[in-house]
Order: sequence, then structure tokens, then C-alpha cells
Amino acid sequence: MALTSQPLQGKKRCKKIFWAVFPHACFILSLVIYAFLGALMFSHIEGNRKVNSSEAYRNFLQGLWSISKNLSENEEVFKEKIYNLLGTFEQEWFVDPKKIWNFFGSLFFCCTVFTTVGYGNTYPITRAGKYLCMLYALFGIPLMFLVLTDMGDILATVLSKCYNEFRKLQSKILDSKLCSVFTCKKESETKSRRSLLMKSKVVINEPLSIVEVLKSQSAFKRKPNQYRNAEIFEMLIAREKENTKLSRTKSIERWSSCPELERGKTMTSVIENFDKIGKELEKLDVPILLMILVIFVYISCAAAILPKWETNLDFQEAFYFCFITLTTIGFGDTQLQHPRFFLFLSLYIIIGMEIVFIAFKLGQDRLIAFYKKVISFCGDKKIEMVD
Repeated sequence: MALTSQPLQGKKRCKKIFWAVFPHACFILSLVIYAFLGALMFSHIEGNRKVNSSEAYRNFLQGLWSISKNLSENEEVFKEKIYNLLGTFEQEWFVDPKKIWNFFGSLFFCCTVFTTVGYGNTYPITRAGKYLCMLYALFGIPLMFLVLTDMGDILATVLSKCYNEFRKLQSKILDSKLCSVFTCKKESETKSRRSLLMKSKVVINEPLSIVEVLKSQSAFKRKPNQYRNAEIFEMLIAREKENTKLSRTKSIERWSSCPELERGKTMTSVIENFDKIGKELEKLDVPILLMILVIFVYISCAAAILPKWETNLDFQEAFYFCFITLTTIGFGDTQLQHPRFFLFLSLYIIIGMEIVFIAFKLGQDRLIAFYKKVISFCGDKKIEMVD
């Protein structure tokens, strides 16, 4: 019986993990499919456009030819002519659309659109491409923010747990240094006493008031003056935990006997997971300096790896490029020679944008708290002056 119950419990555990991960995987998969569809669409529209030799292009070549014939002119006049001529320059005149708008180039462009980075190096030329770019961003940006919010919950949970564990470890170390021999003995006595109280059975016949419950306990009848209120409530809490465990086991047995109820419970829990998006991010409360340190380390790791294939960048330029990318500023002043390699680090970009987003939110919360303190301080001063 025990052997057959173990595989059933393993299957139930796997199902529970699957339905818990399902909302997160659903959002990420939707974003990936949306990016691939956009890449196919833009590579077809912009990659197959015809390059027409316009009048402006012919005038540019004519001006360049006339300047090259008069190289013996004054240097200042020559600079002014070149400056005026380059003002009419258009990038698409000397670019092969099929090379720029291949699948990987279009995918990189789609990522810059829905992440709101927008480097400006690649942009649609055709009228249909511009209209589709607006429509694509209209649906892609909210989907990206949804993925960021969902992943923010995961990162917030990880950060809060790590920070809380660090605080617990720090408090334990401080307590061990400050704890004397006498206090340690006293704590061990109280712990043993509490364990004995936890073992004592609490009998509750519903519906009873708390006074009746306390009067019904044999330990309380024998020595009512030796127990404090906190210890009595600990007894009640222990008994309540036992009751909840029993009710959980009963509910599991009921689900196993009735699969329809189990499916309904699973669907309800999945829907609740969708409703909980953004809740953990709202509850996150860690020091802002810790988030700044995390951002610095995160960007430094990428800045050390990026120059391996982008040989025109050093560590400082790569650090600047990663910061401009993750903050979605995207000037476009730093151009990548191999954007498809950087595209493979799209997960790095999404996680990095999420970390920066969390840091901005924490900074926003701190600013709101600061303004509240300032306003309340000014209000108190004004009341004192009136009095």
C-alpha cells in the first residue's frame, strides 16, 4: 500500500509544480512567439523592399563628385561643403535591405521595439513597415511589461528570502556573541518547558469561548498561577496546527476519491496564480544600496564578456552600453558588430531590465516616504506656529 501511494504522491507533486510554473512559462512563451512572428513579418516587408535611386541620392553623388574634383580648394571651404553634403546623407542609400533585415536582424529589431530600447540604428523605411511597427509596439510593450512584472515577483521572492536569511544569520552571530552563560541556560530551560507544554493535549469542544477552553485544561486546573498567557496561547496555537494538518489530509483523501474536485481545485489555484501577479513585487522591502550593488555586479559581468566578440568595445564602453540598454534609454551611439550574438543574451536583457525596474520602484517608494515625512514635518511646524 505504501509503495503504491508513493508514485501517486510523486505524480501529484509533479502536477502541482507544473501548474505552479505554467503561468510564468505561458507569459515567456507568448513573448518568444510574438518576437518570432514579428521577425518573420518585418524580414518579409522590409527585406524585400525595392531600393530606388531617388533624386536626393543622385544629387548626393553629384555633389560628392564635384567636391572630389576641387580638392585644391581652401580647407575651410572644403569642410563647409562636406558638412552641407553629409547633412543630406541617408543610410538606406548604401544598405542592402536583405542583409539588414534578415531573420536575426529583424528579431533584434523586434526586441528593441517591445523592450522600448530603440537604438535607432535599424528602423522601418516602407510605409507599411512603419504602420506595422506602431501596431506591433502597441501589443508588444504591454506583453513585455507583463513578463517583467511576472519575473519581478520571482526575483522579489528570491531577493527577500536571501536578505531575510542574511539578517537571520547576522542576528544569530550577534546573539551568540552577546549571549552569556546564564542567559543561555535560561533560554534552554524555557525551551524545554515550552516543548513540554506543546506536548500536552488541548481539548477543544466547539463552540467554546476562550475562558471555557482554559478552564477545561487539566494543567491549568492543577497549577493555574504558574503559566503565563503567552504559554497558554502557544498551547492553543499548537492544537490549532494539529487540527489544520488533519483537515488537509482529509481534503487530500477526498480529492483522491473524487478526481473532479481535484481538477477544480487545480484550476482554481492556477487562476489564483494569475491574480497574484505583482503582489510579491509590491511587498519587497530591501535596502536600495543592496539593489545598486546587484545592478553594478550584474552589468559588470556582461561588460567583461561582451568585448570577447565585440572587439571595438572595451570594459568601460561595454558597461556604458549595457547600462543604456537595461535602462531602456538606447541612444544608439554604440553600434554592435555582431548583434545576433547579443540577441542570444535576450534572457540577460530581460532579467537585467527587471532588476533595474525593481531598483527604480524601490527608489520611488523611498522618495514617496521622504515626501510624506517632509509634508508631515512642515504641517506639524505650521500647527505649532499657529498655536
